[in-house]
Parts: sequence; C-alpha cells; structure tokens
Amino acid sequence: MGTMIGFVRWVAVLAISVRLLGGVGEAGAGDAPSMIRDAEIEAVLRAYATPLFQAAGIAPDSVKIHIVNDRSLNAFVANGLHLFVHSGLLTRAENAGQVIGVLAHETGHIAGGHLVSLRDEISAAQTQSMIAALLGAATGIAAKRGDVGAAVTMGAQEMIKRNFFSYSRGHEQAADQAAMRFLDATGQSPKGMVDFFDILGDQEALLNGGKDPYTRTHPLTRDRIEFAHHQLQVSRHADAPTRPEFEEMNRRMRAKLFAFMEPPVRTLSRYKEGDASVEARYARAIAFYKKADLKNALPLIDGLIAASPQDPYFVELKGQMLFENARLKEAAEAYRVATALLPGNSLVETSLAQVLIELDDPALLPEANRHLKLALTHEPDNAFAWRLMSIGHGRSGDMGMASYAMGEHALLAGKPEEALYHAERALKLLPKTSPVLLRARDIKDAAEDMRKKSKG
Repeated sequence: MGTMIGFVRWVAVLAISVRLLGGVGEAGAGDAPSMIRDAEIEAVLRAYATPLFQAAGIAPDSVKIHIVNDRSLNAFVANGLHLFVHSGLLTRAENAGQVIGVLAHETGHIAGGHLVSLRDEISAAQTQSMIAALLGAATGIAAKRGDVGAAVTMGAQEMIKRNFFSYSRGHEQAADQAAMRFLDATGQSPKGMVDFFDILGDQEALLNGGKDPYTRTHPLTRDRIEFAHHQLQVSRHADAPTRPEFEEMNRRMRAKLFAFMEPPVRTLSRYKEGDASVEARYARAIAFYKKADLKNALPLIDGLIAASPQDPYFVELKGQMLFENARLKEAAEAYRVATALLPGNSLVETSLAQVLIELDDPALLPEANRHLKLALTHEPDNAFAWRLMSIGHGRSGDMGMASYAMGEHALLAGKPEEALYHAERALKLLPKTSPVLLRARDIKDAAEDMRKKSKG
C-alpha cells in the first residue's frame, strides 16, 4: 500500500492530502502542519479538560479537542468550541499541571465567548472551510492507520504557522482570570499555569522574534505574569499536588509523542534499556516498531499488556504493529480486545473494521460494518470510516448503502459533484423503506447547495 490514500481540495486556499507519516514528526521544517489522531492522547486531554469545562458551565462533549502536529508551543480556540493544542506544547510542558493550566486559559476563552478570527485577508467562508477541513480530514485514518499517525496536510500552512488567530490583551487577561477561577473550583493549584508563564516570559523576546507563536497569539505582559503569581500566593489550593494519575498520563503521553515524532535512535537514547518505567518501555516499543523490529517491539508491548491487561491503548498499539507488518489475523484479534476494553471509540472501532476488510473474507464484512456503524455513531464526521463503510457494503453487494456512504464521504471531503452523483445513485438503489433514504436526500440537497456556492 502506498503512503498517499487520497487528495481532497477545499474552498479557495485550502488543499488537504491524507498521508501516512509513520509517526508524526518526520516532516521537515518547510512541510505543512498536520493533525494528529490518537485515541490515548485525545483521552488524556479530555480527562484534563473535562473538570475545567464543567466548572465553566460548558458541556464537555460540545468542545472538540484537536492536536496539531507542530513542534511550537501553542494552543488556541477557533469557532468558539474547537480547542487546538500543538504537539510541541504537550512534549515540552514539564508536567501535567502546565498542560492543565494552558487548557484552563483556553477554557476561559471559550467561556468568555472570545470568538477568534482569521487575518483580514481570509474571508468568513474560508474560515468555515478551514474548520470543516480540520474536522473532516483529521478523522481520516491513513491506509495503514498509525496510533499517532493519521494526519492531514494543510496546503494553507502559513495560516497555522503564523497564527491565523489574534487575541486582544483584554481577552487574554479575562481568560487568565477565568482560568484561575476554574482551577480553584476544581481544587487544582495554579502553579502549573504560573510556571508555564514564567517559561514563556523568559523566552518572550526570542519567541516574538519568530520562533514559538504562543506569545504572539497570547501576548504576555508583566501585569499578566504578576497577576498569575499573586493568584498562586492567595490560592487555597496553591500546594495541592496534581493528581497522580494525571502525571502518569502525562509521562506516557510525552513518551508516546516523542517516540513517534523522533527517530528511533533518539528515543532509544532518551529511554534507555535499563529504564523499566512504563513510559520508557512504551517509548522503546514504539521505537523498535518504527524500525520494523518486531522481535524487540512485541515483547515490550506484550510485557506492558501483561502488567496492565485492562489498558486498551497497549493492545491498540500491538494491533497497529501487527497490521502494519501484514499479520492481519493477529491484528484483528488485538483490535477486538481493544474495542472490548474501549467500546465506542471511533478510532479503535475504525481500525478494527479496516483490518477486517483488509482480510478480504466475506464472512467478516458484517462485523466490519457493525464496528463502522458504531464508530460513526460517535463520530459522524469520520470521513475515512464512511469510505470504509462504502467498501464494506460494496463487497457485500449492497450497492445502495455503498453509494450512500460514498455520498457522506464526498460531502465531508468538500466534493459536491461526487456527493451529488453518489446521493442520486443511492436514491435509485435504496429500498423505499431504508432508514437512510432521508439522509441521502439531505446529502443531495447539501451537495447542490455547495456546488452553487462554489460557482457563485
């Protein structure tokens, strides 16, 4: 299988390609940034953010959290309920408290309704297209789906690299104040946020000179830093330790990201053989897997599974290792265990379905379609799952459902002509009693509307 599985063009300036990165960090400095999809890392950020969202009166499920494959320190909010965190922030933050502090600040932007806007030259329509692109393509899983490897390359890279969002000083101060309230309400110390501000404050001159963008989108002032230190002094939770499970999550997340982003030699140098910690063994397993050295990778991941048999992410990684080395039957068994341990997770369910379809056994297609249906129930904008569903139904001989699924995929991909073709075909082939008949009509209407707007 090749590394490129599709090319999707969006409105005006946006072009997106879905590709396998074999990890997330091997693109050069001049390459476009990408989105990272990983069930474990998304779960960690969700665990950190949920108490903050609840304290802010925000429904946690209403906020979409995205991970940007970019080594710079940055996080931002777009379109109100989309929170983006750069991988560089996650790998360089020294502890969980610092990540939580940043999330608290961004939660302050969401709660305050600080709508962000693109630079003046980007129109409102293109803003919506960018968000749709990030949502649709970020859920695409590459042909040999990697744990931290499903990525979409953004043709409009400078919009991200130069921070296409701007914040007013007043908004930043308001977000700081809100963050302190949310940390206090959840019994967490603001020390992580203060420490992160100190790190940025020490580097502000360098950062503003063209390196990391966080202080350009979130301008630090002496007043803001002094405010944070004062809040730490008066906080009733100033000395509260970060929850141990959060720190463990953070160590694993950093190790996993590092191992996928860096060459194996660097990972094996940092996480040496004598280090028996969970995160070190995890990182080494990934490093050996990236070297296609399953002789060393599988014993490490098997040891982690034996020690923590209820941990779905170790089993998921094993499934990935086996799948990408053409051991499909073993991969399917690993992914079945992972889905049992983590039911309803769109990424894991989709991965299992993909393996089952790749096995090319008609008897497995109903199982694959069940998992895809479950994945799409939880994440209806998972474009790759829709494509797999089309393949599954097509191989089963249900061409009406295959056309319907391709219509959904094309609509998410911003291809109105293809969406219209598949929707009309589905309407002809689906039985009149089909539960998706109405949705096929909706796809047709949406595609026609999209086509008119693109021509207008």
